[in-house]
Amino acid sequence: MSVEILSRLQFAGTVMFHYLFPPLTIGLGLIMVLLEFQWLRTRDMAWNRAARFWTRIFALNFALGVATGIVMEFEFGTNWAAYSRFVGDVFGSALAAEGIFAFFLESGFLAVLVFGWDRVGPKMHFFSSLMVWFGGMFSAVWIVVANSWQQTPAGYHIVQQNVHGKITHRAEITDFWAMVLNPSSVDRLSHVLIGSMILGAFFVMSICAFYILRNRHLDFAKRCFPIALVVGAIFSLMALVSGHSNAQMVAANQPAKLAAFEGHFRTGPAALTLFGWPDGESETIHAGVELPGMLSWLIHADTKADVTGLDAFPEDERPPLWLSFQAYHLMVALGIFFIALTLGALPLLKGGRLYRMRPLLWVFVFAVLGPIVANQAGWVAAEVGRQPWVVYPSEQDGVSMMGLRTTDGLSESVEAGHVLWSIVMFGAIYLLLFAVWVFVLNEKIRHGPASEAPPEKTPGGDGFLAVSGAHVEPGGALLIDRESDA
Repeated sequence: MSVEILSRLQFAGTVMFHYLFPPLTIGLGLIMVLLEFQWLRTRDMAWNRAARFWTRIFALNFALGVATGIVMEFEFGTNWAAYSRFVGDVFGSALAAEGIFAFFLESGFLAVLVFGWDRVGPKMHFFSSLMVWFGGMFSAVWIVVANSWQQTPAGYHIVQQNVHGKITHRAEITDFWAMVLNPSSVDRLSHVLIGSMILGAFFVMSICAFYILRNRHLDFAKRCFPIALVVGAIFSLMALVSGHSNAQMVAANQPAKLAAFEGHFRTGPAALTLFGWPDGESETIHAGVELPGMLSWLIHADTKADVTGLDAFPEDERPPLWLSFQAYHLMVALGIFFIALTLGALPLLKGGRLYRMRPLLWVFVFAVLGPIVANQAGWVAAEVGRQPWVVYPSEQDGVSMMGLRTTDGLSESVEAGHVLWSIVMFGAIYLLLFAVWVFVLNEKIRHGPASEAPPEKTPGGDGFLAVSGAHVEPGGALLIDRESDA
């Protein structure tokens, strides 16, 4: 394989592995804040135990997110030196802002969040959880701003520079806030954060549903599940609204990407394709189901309005069709599934009917895979859909500004063999990290919230007998956690 394909595969694998953790961390942060608020409001220790449990899960994912994110920044220099020179001024400011406004906020309060339960007051601990959650979202803000600038550049000009006797070009910021508020940043940021909240909610529902099916930690599960279900339902509906806004933004700023998403080959009134198999050579969608005029209506509120097709672009400036189309439609289909599942389950909370429906609970146990796949598919669609550009061409004040093709962003000295060897090494390391994450996560889930609470005491003998791994359910029933260290 060429050095370009290997470098793209390596960066895609690095990013996709890393992106298992940030959205889960942000989503869990919201659940954690809500549970701590309940504890602060009621002073019921059951809420305290629930918040402690999810804080431990949060800390595990936070650590993996930090560790896996560092590698990407090194790859900018090793594999993508020309790209780094082109965007360095833009990315430097955005990543510096992330460090100042986000990472320091997160890390500064993380120690209080994890280790301060018995060392600071409840209000201060709740404040620390809020700051860590905000810090995670602020971190996402600056990463999405930097990435969005590549999609819809603004607030910059191009300057020439001499690198080892070779004339190259570099993007230089002329308006910081125009760069931050580029045409796609707000839409893309809202969609990323909404996707994170959905993942956090489904993760919590998955574990709670598993506990209910196993008849373990019932009080904990029945406290957390409704909160997560409401959060999941609200943000699933918000994802539909945000997704529509994003599609309109893409139609205005990256029409080739939207055409690839929808398999729209010829400029003119466009149908909305629900699913199918796009064929670029014959310019048809095989086995497709279409709603005539619906794409035109969604974009322009007119079923007869023209939508730019792939025919408006030279073949060498068209995105890869099949992967863009399928990743986009997979994300949309999963989004509809989230809405149907959460809204369908909400009425079943009344009277606890949901907790007696074992098949539905099993759906919730495995449904967590949906938001994971949807978050990954969304990024695949967004990044593959902007090819062959790593930085899109743009127009500012009537002046056309050059972009940067992905091929032109490669390091001049890197060789295919070097990249392949690093893929093998990092692949092995990431497999090990994934195995460690699954093992530690599984241990925490098996032990459950009972391990976060002081041992219960029951009368016996001359005094009180401490029962390790036990907890009291409503009604006074003492349950022994057989999978605990007891």
